[in-house]
Amino acid sequence: MSPLLPLRLLLPPLLLLASASGSAELTPPPGADAPWPDQYHAVIITNLTDIGGRLRQIDIYYDWPRGRALNIVRDQLMSAAAPPLVNVQWSNGTNFIFDAASCDTIQFPVGVLPPDWKTASAAAYLGRRRLDGFDCHVWSNFIFARYYEDVATGYPVAWDGVNGVQHVLSFEVGGVMQDCSMWQAPAYCFDGGSSAGDPASA
Repeated sequence: MSPLLPLRLLLPPLLLLASASGSAELTPPPGADAPWPDQYHAVIITNLTDIGGRLRQIDIYYDWPRGRALNIVRDQLMSAAAPPLVNVQWSNGTNFIFDAASCDTIQFPVGVLPPDWKTASAAAYLGRRRLDGFDCHVWSNFIFARYYEDVATGYPVAWDGVNGVQHVLSFEVGGVMQDCSMWQAPAYCFDGGSSAGDPASA
């Protein structure tokens, strides 16, 4: 493992991780199980101070047609000049988690969460609850202990997963990261996991 933050402090909210919720399942009302859009951009905020971290902002770019998701992670009061921590996820289960100096390559048995995950047998509808001032449908699956979705818009409000509650600040349907270089793991992800071994970094 490289000096990057432990995986539990990253996300990954878009990966199918094996952790069952154990909650009772209800029958969802019509429309509550509508799929995610095939592409979106969300900005989330999470508070990691209870586990020794800081407030954290994550830009998520979800691109199901291309089988990928991108997470750009910035800590509270991080210098604008400092490169962020990046997590590129692929539908084949490959994850690259890197910053300017180090890279971890992690292989999961399954990849990016599909848009229709709420209709999967592993998803459970838990009813309605208010969170952050929104009336929400609440779901659970392999990664979300609780997933909160606004009843009025169908947009995610928050999810409670491996990093605690992550609150959605903005949600843009069809938002795509146009900078192709952001999706490309650096060369040092493939030759030892450290930029010190990358001739381009010398």
